Amino acid sequence: MRVLLLNQFFWPDSAATSQLLTDLARALAAEGHEVTAISSDKGGYALSADAVDAPPVRVFRVKALPFVRGTVGRLLSYLTFYVSAAIHGLLLPKQDLVLTLTTPPLLSLLGTLIKAVRGSRHFIWEMDVYPDVAVDLAYFKAGGLADRVTGLLADFSRRSATGIIALGECMKDRLVRRGIVPSRIFVAENWADGSAIVPLARRETTAALVVLYSGNLGLAHDLSTITASIGALRGDPRFRFLFVGSGGRRAELLTFVEEQGIDSVELRPYVQRESLSESLAAGDIGLVTQRDACCGSVVPSKVYGLLAAGRPLLFIGPAAATPARIIARSGCGWHINVGDTEGLTALLRRLADNPDEVRVAGIAARRALLDHYDLPHGVSRLLSILDAHRIDAPHVSPSPYPVRSANSASLT
Repeated sequence: MRVLLLNQFFWPDSAATSQLLTDLARALAAEGHEVTAISSDKGGYALSADAVDAPPVRVFRVKALPFVRGTVGRLLSYLTFYVSAAIHGLLLPKQDLVLTLTTPPLLSLLGTLIKAVRGSRHFIWEMDVYPDVAVDLAYFKAGGLADRVTGLLADFSRRSATGIIALGECMKDRLVRRGIVPSRIFVAENWADGSAIVPLARRETTAALVVLYSGNLGLAHDLSTITASIGALRGDPRFRFLFVGSGGRRAELLTFVEEQGIDSVELRPYVQRESLSESLAAGDIGLVTQRDACCGSVVPSKVYGLLAAGRPLLFIGPAAATPARIIARSGCGWHINVGDTEGLTALLRRLADNPDEVRVAGIAARRALLDHYDLPHGVSRLLSILDAHRIDAPHVSPSPYPVRSANSASLT
């Protein structure tokens, strides 16, 4: 089967969508399929340190302006990628399957065009639901022209697609509210590589309970609940808060720390994917936050790396969101509603006094990863949805992702 993958980022770019799509590309190639990827020749993120390990697929890196975070520059980057990707995609031999992601937004329209012209099957892998996420983050006015036009185009493509892949039930609920038929929406949660990210003992000798936030701290993430609790716990030597990464709200966090004279918070820069085990081992508990408004329009991906590292989750966000559902199913952490500062502060004090509760939840986190969210499980879910568990080549290499049992790595 010929498979075309379309996304602005692909290996060796370290963007989350690039990493997930590269994992899927390797699995498709291992199944014997002829895989082609179209991505931009200008990455927007740091290159992965394992850039020498190229996936066994054909990659067209089309001309596009560099991805930048300013509005005008981002739009120009998107537009030039649309044009270049459309030209290359339509000139390829007929593809049996086209998979489009959502970087840039409305990239699914190109998949719709290829499906109409060439008769290919087309799946949309929704990493963010547009235009909902733009409305939730106040980039678009709800019901305004940008919201309505983007929504019409996005939903036209969704209704024309063979199927839509959502990252969680909360995202499926969003799509259903947009009028998409539920039977055409397939839920496939993201994953982490349980052999690359493993549980490690904390090296730092502090006796304090370390709450770790790792990754992007952006506009979709709640900050006020955790900062209010940090303020309430100021001066208590039992607590430290470590934020690793960057994002649109990092400056706000830094201002809070400096103005309030908080000495229990430390900010560190991003680390390479290959160093995540060591970085995540710096914390006892992994913090994940999400604003109520963004429930289902985005799904936090940092959850899965924390599970792989055997760190229990502390999720501040809506109960209907995917992280809260994972916690409820597996007992791998705790859920706090946005704004419940008293509840969060009381919980942290209890956990500081009961380290065994943290340890048990960490064991449950790693087990949840190995049972449901390890890389082999994640790519297998997608292969089944795409109907790609079919062997079309005369010789097929063994899968590079053997499923690991709970006994194949330390749970502690």
